[in-house]
Amino acid sequence: MARTVKLAEIDSNTFDAVFYPGGHGPLWDPAQDPASISLIDNMYAAGKPVVAVCRAPGALCKATGQNGKPLVEGLAVTGFINSEEEAAQLTQVVPFLIEAALKRNGGRYIKAADFQPHMVTTGNLITGQNPASPAPAAQALV
Repeated sequence: MARTVKLAEIDSNTFDAVFYPGGHGPLWDPAQDPASISLIDNMYAAGKPVVAVCRAPGALCKATGQNGKPLVEGLAVTGFINSEEEAAQLTQVVPFLIEAALKRNGGRYIKAADFQPHMVTTGNLITGQNPASPAPAAQALV
């Protein structure tokens, strides 16, 4: 953490992958931040792994593929499912629901049972469903 830099200062050419961990933060900041969106776009376009777990797939919602369409369009993806957010009693708190947003952007949404480890790999895009999914996503990245 002592070497944390702002996303706008990151040169995607100097990294081999990007990993967005879960938590609620990605629904507000990375999902709207032009530097975050650009980082995802550049890494994915360069064929480098882009990993997002739990609520972090929300950061993918404004990313675009080389065709200018939503990055997730036509891709198998996962993320925190609507019923998990309902179980957490936060559907009225979060700015959007991951499952609904990924589907709205044309993602082929795949889910497991609530709170079970689950991840999906589509090319260089790796998404994990919930807090039980970082380890499988990290293993897929490695």
